[in-house]
Amino acid sequence: MEHGTPPPPLLADTCLAFVPVSGQRNRADGWTADAQANFIRALEAMGSVGQAAKAVGMGRRSAYRLRERPGAASFADAWDRAISMGRTHQFGIAMDRAINGVTIVRVLKGGAIDVSGGPDMDIVRSALREDAAPLKAAKDTI
Repeated sequence: MEHGTPPPPLLADTCLAFVPVSGQRNRADGWTADAQANFIRALEAMGSVGQAAKAVGMGRRSAYRLRERPGAASFADAWDRAISMGRTHQFGIAMDRAINGVTIVRVLKGGAIDVSGGPDMDIVRSALREDAAPLKAAKDTI
């Protein structure tokens, strides 16, 4: 690649395509182009900056510093798209668990095994609290 030529976009042909942030120093354990692409993929899957950074062996603060570097606009845009997709994905998983339930296996005294299942009521209650807040706010304005 010639000096001054922008690097080719990573994750081309996807909605997460971006131009990697160029590094001031070339470090094997730093934010290489591959590490950036893997972070964006992890962000899409997990919906969490901290978890995605950990998945690629980096820190959350380091990820935010990379996002703030000059020339990181394309990376930041991919980040925003990926985190939105990741949170939507995680919400879908949570709703599946709330509706279809979870299986709980317990080993009882004497070695007996108890298998039970049902909706994850913590998620159901959380969803109801989330829905109740806008309803209450709407009632208060009427």
